[in-house]
Amino acid sequence: MASKVPKFQRLESEIEKCRIDGNWTRALELARQLASKNTTFDYYVNFIQGESKLEDYLKENAAIEKNVGKAKSHLSDVEKCLEAVLEVEGNVGFEAHLLLAKVHYCKGGYSQALALLEKANIENTEVDRSCTRSLIILAEAFGVKGLCFEKMSLKSSSKFKAHEKEQLVMHCYEIAGDLALNYIQEREKGVSQQPLGTQMITLEEEGIGHILENAIQQSPIIYIKNGEMTKGIHRFRELLRVIESRFTQGLRLTLSRQLAEILLRGVCEKSYVPLNPDEMQSPPPKKDGWKPKKYSGEKLFIPHDENEEALLLLLIAEAVATREVVLDRSEEHSEARQHTFHNISTVYDLMCIALVKCAQFSKLAESFERAMKFSLDEFHIWHQFANALISAGKFHRAAFVLKECQRLRPKNVVVKLQCAKLCYEYLHRHDEGISMSKDALELGEDHSLASRAQVALGIGYSMKAMEMKMKGERGRLHRLALEAFNRAHMLDPNDYLALFHLALQLALLRQISDAVNHVRLALRYRSDHIHSLHLLVLLLTAQKQYDDALELLNAALDEYPDNLSLLLTKSKLEEVMCGPEVALATCKHMLKLWKELHEIDSTESGSGDDSVRKTGTMNRTAFDRRSIAQLQLSEMSERDSGSIRAESMAASRMEHQLSELASSIHSYLPRPGCQQTWLLQAQIWLCLAELYLSLNKVAEAEACVHETSGIFPSSHQVAFMKGRVYEHKHKYQEAKAAFENAVSINPGHTRSLQHLGMVLHYLESDRMAEKALRDAVNTDPMSHQSWYCLGFVLESLGEYGVATECELTAIELEATSPVVPFSAIPRLMQ
Repeated sequence: MASKVPKFQRLESEIEKCRIDGNWTRALELARQLASKNTTFDYYVNFIQGESKLEDYLKENAAIEKNVGKAKSHLSDVEKCLEAVLEVEGNVGFEAHLLLAKVHYCKGGYSQALALLEKANIENTEVDRSCTRSLIILAEAFGVKGLCFEKMSLKSSSKFKAHEKEQLVMHCYEIAGDLALNYIQEREKGVSQQPLGTQMITLEEEGIGHILENAIQQSPIIYIKNGEMTKGIHRFRELLRVIESRFTQGLRLTLSRQLAEILLRGVCEKSYVPLNPDEMQSPPPKKDGWKPKKYSGEKLFIPHDENEEALLLLLIAEAVATREVVLDRSEEHSEARQHTFHNISTVYDLMCIALVKCAQFSKLAESFERAMKFSLDEFHIWHQFANALISAGKFHRAAFVLKECQRLRPKNVVVKLQCAKLCYEYLHRHDEGISMSKDALELGEDHSLASRAQVALGIGYSMKAMEMKMKGERGRLHRLALEAFNRAHMLDPNDYLALFHLALQLALLRQISDAVNHVRLALRYRSDHIHSLHLLVLLLTAQKQYDDALELLNAALDEYPDNLSLLLTKSKLEEVMCGPEVALATCKHMLKLWKELHEIDSTESGSGDDSVRKTGTMNRTAFDRRSIAQLQLSEMSERDSGSIRAESMAASRMEHQLSELASSIHSYLPRPGCQQTWLLQAQIWLCLAELYLSLNKVAEAEACVHETSGIFPSSHQVAFMKGRVYEHKHKYQEAKAAFENAVSINPGHTRSLQHLGMVLHYLESDRMAEKALRDAVNTDPMSHQSWYCLGFVLESLGEYGVATECELTAIELEATSPVVPFSAIPRLMQ
């Protein structure tokens, strides 16, 4: 008999191996073989039969309430098989109790399941990590116990009893989760010791089942539902610190996403509790047999705030989700593809929240770019990508992405209006913007954005009109713009934006009284709209109500103290009312504000760990301040010219090319940091230079021009101011050359044409002067200075009749001219 014992042990060992691998057919065959050799092992047949049928059933049907009826009809044979071996001593009897409890849970018999688990005394069971099948059965037993406690209603309404029940549920779930992760680690170890490829497919599909997945995911969530946020986050971190295996990647994705969402939505700077570095540096104690192995070490990265931790978690989730996403677009993989896409889409939505909070739009755009490989025909991802590109300032790429969005959703009005906005505000493609606006209107006027579509159409016509040199075509486009804005107001009488643009269009056509009425109505609907406030200030100056304009301007600056466009207008108004000395103080204040903006920008773009960690308040502040800067660039680009023409865009491109050429021959290096911030400073220096010339302080004006030249040496405005300085010194040849340089870079710069004309007159080239001044009038027919200068030159040529007409036009236009051209106010779709 002694010689047979090893043989039986060998068969039992093979049965255990088959159970671990889920090879139930072979396990049952070996159990019958064992029973035929020794009848004392008959119980193995019943046990393996019951276990195999239960596991096969659970592969196809999750252990959830809606499947209770199905379980009652399918698991009756399993119940009989397992009941037959309950009295067997040793491990088989113990595991039979646990498996039978799982059967009762599947059938909705929660009290019977709990009774079996109490009888098995699972709390005091020793854990043998090497016996992986026993480990997973015990883990599921704790999961079932927690589920049963959770589903059974309390007979008492006592809060103490309810709390006690919740604590029991969490205790069971935590042990179940730890044991499940222990099981995965041991299975990983066992697989790695096998020949490559022998069990991989089976194990990849095996998973840990619904009961244990629920236990792992619910244990931290229950803490958070009960208001114990810190404990819940600590549990999430414990689970995520478990040493990774190929079988935990899906679980890690879910946990990372859940914790990131909690940190982004439920944790603030004051309530955030960072990871404990001491806990991370040393391995966990071995006294607790339930706990799985975790990562530890001395140089592990530890996040410093909630935003940094959330971003780290989302990057982990993105890495896992993009690796697992199903790319096969065949029908048979449709459900799996949609499931994996939903996972990655949720991660990217959270990534938007995390990166927008710290103004990292370029990083967000890079993340969406990685998503393109599996986002064919997925509108949501494409649209988010477009928004990220717009926020990052990559407008040309954003336009291409929005076109793809239009292909996917041809009836989406928002996308069409976004395209129009890009075309008008950044790309200078007015015809394309008009076409997009018309497409939006073709969808009908019964949708909520019909008024905004008419506003977009009016903006396009108005901006295109400013480019036209033919009087008839310019007038036709202005009329079309006015009609569109009136139609927008009719569609939505309470829309402040339609009223603002209607008022601005009336102001451009010098219908000042009507413009004032409409802009006041716009402010009634939105009193803090900065562009309506600015427009009303300019309208008041056009009516020569300077005191009221200055009072309103100061009130607007109380609301928007950092707005450089309002401050520039204030300096012009102060120059008219109080003289250049007062305006100088305002310009110096602007330089101080610019310095603060530049310091924030420099801090944000700095290198090193410290700058990387400042992803919260500092980046947010920098973004807010830079958004002001970006706003001002569009407002100030041609505020000294009075027109925004196609030449303006061409001029900016030429200036860029000239700067690159100068840089290539090492004569000029761009200033470090955001170039838009430097352009702001250049605008302020130019304003100061003009004020110093008004005070006859030529040396100071030259110093300001020199400062500006060091920032953007190829700017047409720098060339213009150099000409102004030469003109003030009566060096007319040098002034002529400077003004010609400015006009060669930007043929539409009205003030350069005006001063070039007068310098040519001083040089006794009156016909050339007339030509330059007629170009100025064609460029901006609303500039009274151009008409006055033209009349002055024509008078010197003896053409008194035409000169008189020009000077009368100048007087008429001057009566309605603001201190700053109305075109300085941007035509924005917001």
